[in-house]
Amino acid sequence: MNHEQPSDPYALAQEAAGVLADRTGVERHDLALVLGSGWLPAVDALGEVTAEIATTDLPGFTAAAVAGHSGRIRSLRVGDPSTGQSKHVLAFLSRTHYYEGRGVAAVVHGVRTAAAAGCSTVVLTNGCGGLKEGWTPGTPVLISDHINLTGRSPIVGPTFVDLTDLYSGRLRALCREVDPTLDEGVYVQFPGPHYETPAEIGMARAIGGHLVGMSTTLEAIAAREAGMEVLGISLVTNLAAGISGEPLNHEEVLDAGRAAASRMGELLGRIVPRI
Repeated sequence: MNHEQPSDPYALAQEAAGVLADRTGVERHDLALVLGSGWLPAVDALGEVTAEIATTDLPGFTAAAVAGHSGRIRSLRVGDPSTGQSKHVLAFLSRTHYYEGRGVAAVVHGVRTAAAAGCSTVVLTNGCGGLKEGWTPGTPVLISDHINLTGRSPIVGPTFVDLTDLYSGRLRALCREVDPTLDEGVYVQFPGPHYETPAEIGMARAIGGHLVGMSTTLEAIAAREAGMEVLGISLVTNLAAGISGEPLNHEEVLDAGRAAASRMGELLGRIVPRI
């Protein structure tokens, strides 16, 4: 059962951002990073940790409900302060998923809090199934666009937001300067928590999808509404249902993430200071 939406989710995000500034000692953060399944080890070497707090210390957040996610928010300084290139990065080590039944506002509360905390850019990462056979587990893929199959939007009321260039072409080009081998594709969000059937994967392919998962699209829409620039990066943790002939399980997702952690950490470490 979905919980009721809070009467003013935007005010709740402002309140959370105020507590965040007090707890971290950072008045304004520059960039937010939302970690998906398997991405947690990638952030450990990203920069100097200036503070780390539990998500439950902030208004509107709940404890992490998914294995492979940590219910923590980390404030980091990334880059060299002496060159003026350092940034205050807000890393969410977990996210609320739509299938948890807490309501759409809870899913995007982290992104809205980041925007209220001053972040002008958000990097959304996830672990996902890949529809291209050449994308072996551990392959990072830039998200070029998405298809939202949840049938829901985080936007409240008649606020009409243009999503034409939701996933920043500028940031994707910057990523390819750092790693020219990066491919890109369209991410399809299913509601979950069950994995997709082979027939559903066939549908996703037919409508133009290349990546399938259970997160990201609602957060990206909320980020655009808040005026943030969005970069999406998927980590292919398995071939989608029916492609390899093998059954799917969550431990496989986490194992692929751990195996790719050093590459993901290096990728983020080179991209984030340049954004």
